[in-house]
Amino acid sequence: EAALEEGDPVLVAAALGDIARAKGMSHVAREAGLGRESLYKALSPSGNPEFATILKVVSALGLQLHAAPAAAKGAA
Repeated sequence: EAALEEGDPVLVAAALGDIARAKGMSHVAREAGLGRESLYKALSPSGNPEFATILKVVSALGLQLHAAPAAAKGAA
């Protein structure tokens, strides 16, 4: 949640990478239908994963992304 709130795609990918490593990168890659090494590369600090890859990883981790209206700028 915090990584998404920051709005930094590198931070989001890094957070997903941390979770994937904790759950076992091989297992997550298999569940996502991706190669383990390509998943490591995509979620590395220099990686630039496609949105489809992010969605596959999120699903493989048992997570969901949610869209909600952003707070209006300048609103109190």
